[in-house]
Amino acid sequence: MISDAIETTQCQRKDPVDLFHSGHFVKICAPMVRYSKLAFRTLVRKYNCDLCYTPMIVAADFVRSLKARDSEFTTNEGDRPLIVQFAAKEPQILSDAARIVCPFADGIDLNCGCPQRWAMAEGYGACLINKPELVQDMVRHVRNQVENPRFSVSIKIRIHDDLKRTVDLCRKAEATGVSWITVHGRNVEERHQPVHYDAIKIIKQNVSIPIVANGDIKTLKDAENIHHMTEADGVMVARGLLANPAMFAGYEETPLKCIKDWVNIALEHGTPFTCFHHHLMYMMERITSKQEKRVFNVLSSTSAVLDYLSDHYGV
Repeated sequence: MISDAIETTQCQRKDPVDLFHSGHFVKICAPMVRYSKLAFRTLVRKYNCDLCYTPMIVAADFVRSLKARDSEFTTNEGDRPLIVQFAAKEPQILSDAARIVCPFADGIDLNCGCPQRWAMAEGYGACLINKPELVQDMVRHVRNQVENPRFSVSIKIRIHDDLKRTVDLCRKAEATGVSWITVHGRNVEERHQPVHYDAIKIIKQNVSIPIVANGDIKTLKDAENIHHMTEADGVMVARGLLANPAMFAGYEETPLKCIKDWVNIALEHGTPFTCFHHHLMYMMERITSKQEKRVFNVLSSTSAVLDYLSDHYGV
């Protein structure tokens, strides 16, 4: 579902690459399945988030099905700058998907980092880091077929055990016209192991385009430290923002004002109850006792949640 304000949206287009030349590191909301949807993007933008990604969308379904487009991609004129992330393995399909979203977004991102088994089995996600020529071909197709030169094309990757292969992939992507690269500093097998920030720094030193660091960033201080440690031009955060959507504004834990903002935004956007509730569970994780969680986490309606927040927090 796309906003009616097509002309306004197109007039407001900014080149997202300009963000990387603003004199400070770019603060980015990661693509998160089920979670980085319009309502949540609206919330984090109120708290100093510079750039937001949609959840990953399978490009083939998106191109083939109007129903998929309506359910997977919702935006409005305030939802900028916006990057739509696609899972794809065929150059023309990715290009077709990019052309569909081009009037309503500022760029697309090719997912080359998802380590989930289903994605890898389908030829999507992290298996693409082993197919640099295919990545180049997909980027080239989008570049050649999307007419707007300010429309960004980026990729999000994981690293190889042999970092030379990752550097080679990044250089090839850069040569084909990628706008920036987000590096999740773990390999495909790693989940909760420490992030290899040293690898992100080496990649940064070997390319000229902006590099975004991703992995285990929980506070603004973490973001600043990792920016300095890796020399990355931006930081991308997933779970840290789920737990505290006001993180980029310097809050150590979710302030009550942010919870109130979420309630208002979610109700305004008609956010389904499960999503509305899950976000609150994440946001209130650090500020509620075990006893409170036992009660709050099993509430089963919007009205019950609103009553609870009113009674306990005055929200």
